[in-house]
Amino acid sequence: MGGHPENPVRRRIALIAHDNCKRDIAEWARFNRALLAQHDLVATGTTGQLLAAELGIPVTCLRSGPLGGDQQIGARIADGAVDMLIFFWDPLEPHPHDPDVKALLRLAVAWNIPVACNRSSADYMISSPLFARRYERRQPDFADYANRGWSALAASADQVA
Repeated sequence: MGGHPENPVRRRIALIAHDNCKRDIAEWARFNRALLAQHDLVATGTTGQLLAAELGIPVTCLRSGPLGGDQQIGARIADGAVDMLIFFWDPLEPHPHDPDVKALLRLAVAWNIPVACNRSSADYMISSPLFARRYERRQPDFADYANRGWSALAASADQVA
């Protein structure tokens, strides 16, 4: 991946919008269609179908958010298959899948990928000079956490008991 015109950077962008925000993400995506068309888009169910129809460009559609789509995006983040998350979420409405939403946002932060939660932050993110060029984000090192043995966990449990 390079940032030169002959070798443009192709980002893997995840897009999600709660129901009350779908109009906003559609308008934002229409305005940024030419830019988004240069990247690989993945979205949760209804949002992905809406964007594919509105933009006329390929969007990989996963399950609807409440039916596991948020978790599918989270798994892609953990696997290194998502470079940035654009998630227009509605802060004024309760959602039955709030734990999934929190888990998704936690994974995005843990794996150090940029997250935009509204139009303004999405505009800033895609207009950044870093968006168009190669950027090596700092990968977290979870080796100590992942390799901790059961003996350490058992010892910790014994201390609690």
